Amino acid sequence: MKPTLQLQIGQQLTMTPQLQQAIRLLQLSTLDLRQEIQQAVESNPLLELADDFGDDALPEHDEDRQEMDAERDDALEEFVDGEPGVDTEWDDVYSGQSSATASIPDDADDWQQRHTVSGNLHDHLHWQLNLTPMSDVDRLIAITIIESLDDRGYMTVSIDDIVTMMNVQEGLPEDAHIEADEVLAVQHRLQQFDPVGVASINLADCLGVQLRQLESDTPFLPFALALLDHLELLEKHDYAALRKVLQLSEQELLDALSLIRTLDPAPGEQIGESQVDYAVPDVIVRQHHGRWQVSLNDDILPKVNLQQQYAAIARKTSGEDGQYLKNCVQEAKWFIKSLQSRHDTLLKVATRIVEVQQDFFDYGEEAMKPLVLADIADAVEMHESTISRVTNQKYMTTPRGVFELKYFFSSHVGTDGGGECSSTAIRAIIKKLVAAENPRKPLSDNKLASLLNEQGINVARRTVAKYREAMRIPSSSARKRLV
Repeated sequence: MKPTLQLQIGQQLTMTPQLQQAIRLLQLSTLDLRQEIQQAVESNPLLELADDFGDDALPEHDEDRQEMDAERDDALEEFVDGEPGVDTEWDDVYSGQSSATASIPDDADDWQQRHTVSGNLHDHLHWQLNLTPMSDVDRLIAITIIESLDDRGYMTVSIDDIVTMMNVQEGLPEDAHIEADEVLAVQHRLQQFDPVGVASINLADCLGVQLRQLESDTPFLPFALALLDHLELLEKHDYAALRKVLQLSEQELLDALSLIRTLDPAPGEQIGESQVDYAVPDVIVRQHHGRWQVSLNDDILPKVNLQQQYAAIARKTSGEDGQYLKNCVQEAKWFIKSLQSRHDTLLKVATRIVEVQQDFFDYGEEAMKPLVLADIADAVEMHESTISRVTNQKYMTTPRGVFELKYFFSSHVGTDGGGECSSTAIRAIIKKLVAAENPRKPLSDNKLASLLNEQGINVARRTVAKYREAMRIPSSSARKRLV
């Protein structure tokens, strides 16, 4: 073939470093973006944090803007006030704390501060063990049992395994030989530690220890203890079989169940601080003069400026130093532009979501409309991948709660009228029907599907079961109650 030259005209998207940076910032969560900003400021001398971060002056001529910002601040204050642990009295949040893990008063003496424990379950039990008179051998057995407990407080190894472990453990006297009875005796002592019921073998053992700690004249105590021998029937909610086996009337069985429900099936979870991840809202939605207004939560991110003093020096400096400063200026401008692009895109997408889902904000989940990424992408003239990035790990605080932006997207189910119903709305209706059902005769999945069909929503039984399981609602047999 003879080589020839051809001229072609075409378009091609080039992933420049600036575009890559903009895309990366777009998909970062708020907490990750804060770290990114901090790293950028530390690495680039031309970037600086604004001194007035969070205290932007309002334009005096725009009273509506001032009022909206004031309402935004009120929304944030309501959000913070509603979170446990923030300017809230502990007694108002949880009143069942263990005495050994209670907060230390400011005027507590040194001994209290040195010996009050605030760690995990193992630390809490070791602290009590150190205060308990016990032989050296029994103490070694107790330590072995404590180290075998899971977070709920249950033993993860059998008594026989503990015996085997102890007999090969270093530190025992040469003539010592541990028997199962010795391990059981130590286990029973540990079960009386705080919280009562730890170091139990199984659920029946744990609940039995707690019941036997009650006063002997506690009403219905014998019935409750008898129930523990038939937990398999209790788990199946087979109340007819329970009444037959235990020879109890319906009211006696009901009273025994009420007593058991006062017990803690996982006492170990009382101890230790659970890690709670708080969602930081990126967007604030408030009703303003009868309309839903959307604004960015500007107070959660530091403001970044170009350091004008160094920028002026860069323009006057030549050589390697001047080139270095000019590069820093350019990188700083790109970073600030990428941040602004992220904010603009987030606000545009959030505003469109609120416009589509206005009925949700007015009436609740049952009014949620079907929505997919392509709908928002078409409306704001962006690619679906961009919408996916901007809605991932971004949160919106509203009068109805805090939601991830992805929450407002859901598939659709057809209706008799030829319309569409959101799967989120269907879940809300199922939850409402289950909440209003007769506990003696819970609604089956078939019945729930039938009730939805009566409302014009065409949904199959297996779809109802899938939605119910996704909401962690037990089956109808597991929801059955005596009252």
